[in-house]
Amino acid sequence: MAEDDFRRWEREFEPGTPEKEGPGGRGLMLVAAVTAAGCALLMALGDVRLGAVGLAIASVILLLWRIGF
Repeated sequence: MAEDDFRRWEREFEPGTPEKEGPGGRGLMLVAAVTAAGCALLMALGDVRLGAVGLAIASVILLLWRIGF
């Protein structure tokens, strides 16, 4: 049976209730680490402009993913 909305709202006020981690918590960290490593590698290989653009685009994507857009 599905939990009603009032019980979810009421649980926010109960002390000691652990919050559930979202389903993509570890995946998000893995994607962020791989993206940062790839862009750092591009910068180390001499293509600083492409690495910087990659980091900027990746951070926007990760931000949107994190806020659930």
